[in-house]
Amino acid sequence: MKKIVVINGHPNKESFNHVIAQSYISSAIDSGAEVRYIGIGELDFNPNLQFGYQKRMELEPDLLKALEDIHWSEHQIWIHPIWWLGMPAVMKGFFDRAFLPGIAFKSNKKGTSEGLLSARSARIINTAGDLSEKVYREQYVSSGLVQLKKGILEYCGVSSINTHFIGPLYEMEEKERIKWLHKIREIASSDAMYKE
Repeated sequence: MKKIVVINGHPNKESFNHVIAQSYISSAIDSGAEVRYIGIGELDFNPNLQFGYQKRMELEPDLLKALEDIHWSEHQIWIHPIWWLGMPAVMKGFFDRAFLPGIAFKSNKKGTSEGLLSARSARIINTAGDLSEKVYREQYVSSGLVQLKKGILEYCGVSSINTHFIGPLYEMEEKERIKWLHKIREIASSDAMYKE
């Protein structure tokens, strides 16, 4: 079975992001995948990397379990809203605390690094309240997407990353949201059956 981890970066369980995550999960399972779920907003951890890289903070049990699920996976689904052109604070804190040297990447004395999450693919699903994909891409050069895709996932070795933009949600009618959820289910089914 394809091993998929779905990571939801929206802190609110009542959000459309949560609905997207659950739609993806149910379809992937129906299509034969093994799926694990990480709701970052539900984890119990300190998002502040208090000492930077000078002193290692003890990883809380929820972070250890999340890292176990991420390393277990073959395919990662990252779902989050675009807030201030980036990800929610709790999601950024998750990366700061969990994606550490020796865990998600390692550096050598030559100043280069090696990702420790290689042989994994990913899909990023972004939602935006009042931002269109065209404005996000042309005026803001997809800044938050660049951070997650290039600055974090690819840096840590993840490859074959597909992206989707859903918005602006404030102008989206219910029938359009339902249409997106059907598309998410199709994507999940495809992901579950596709082997790298």
